[in-house]
Amino acid sequence: MQLGNTEIKNGLILGPMAGVADMAFRELCVAFGAGFTVGEMVSAKGFTMGDRKSAELLRLSDKERPAAIQLFGNEPAIMAEAARRCSAFSPDAIDINMGCPAPKVANTGAGSALMKNLPLAKEIIKAVVKASEVPVTVKFRTGWDSESINAPELAKICEGEGAAAITVHGRTREQMYAFPIDYDTIAQVKSSVSIPVVGNGGIRDVQSAVKMLSMTGCDAIMVAQGALGKPWIFQQIAAYLNNTVILPDPPLEQQMLYMLRHIKRIVEYKGEKVGMREARKHAAWYLKGIRGAATYRRKCGELDTTEDLERLAIEVIEHSKQQTDLSQSDRKKEAENE
Repeated sequence: MQLGNTEIKNGLILGPMAGVADMAFRELCVAFGAGFTVGEMVSAKGFTMGDRKSAELLRLSDKERPAAIQLFGNEPAIMAEAARRCSAFSPDAIDINMGCPAPKVANTGAGSALMKNLPLAKEIIKAVVKASEVPVTVKFRTGWDSESINAPELAKICEGEGAAAITVHGRTREQMYAFPIDYDTIAQVKSSVSIPVVGNGGIRDVQSAVKMLSMTGCDAIMVAQGALGKPWIFQQIAAYLNNTVILPDPPLEQQMLYMLRHIKRIVEYKGEKVGMREARKHAAWYLKGIRGAATYRRKCGELDTTEDLERLAIEVIEHSKQQTDLSQSDRKKEAENE
């Protein structure tokens, strides 16, 4: 997929996730094969008013490129000014958020609420495209609710106002993150425009990635929640799409090493106090589905230092080995008694 002068070689994109897909996580996903990343959404108004946290969220590292910055807002002039100022961070693209379902965003008329006001959405896209030095993309949902599916209409507006590509999340705002995924509407969007279309929503493994591609004909796919605690999902999808090879999840010991690598990078960028507080949810995601996960997830809420994390990782690995040894012993006894 081509985005201006930038080629997204494998068509695998890490989606923006507020409070989750920070620089450390984006770098890790790129190391596993993500071909493009989109940063955490940033308030255009906050950024233009000099908010320090907003500016920090816009930073991009060389290890995660090519990458986009994502802005949200409901005022064309402010969105345009934010886009101009984003040049200081040298993004490869600027993404306009028209899909966030969070009440604190939608209730201001931004995010997914713009799907209820297409004239305003059009003005925002026009203003940002005019102001930006790099390609502009737009991310939105299928509609506000099941009675107002208007993604194809918004897609045509995006194309008409000069957007370089669009991402469609196959859910309405009313659905939030619930299933099912509306593949048909994404397919309709794809057939209604000539610019690249990225399919998003419910991609949590190789099977769902293939389903998104086959059901919609989209040019690329965006993985978001499916990468939480499982950044190697990009490697698995790429292996299947390129060589029809199904890669298993890494052994538990390797998963714990990836977790440590990820969280130590968070601490490196944000300091131990802030980093470990944010790391607790990541650790819980890495431990999801393993034996004793509920107990270990509770312990994640008590992590304060990287040493705490290392002790937890060792405990998880040792407990798993003990359970494996017990299972093997039980099977041996059963065989002897037959």
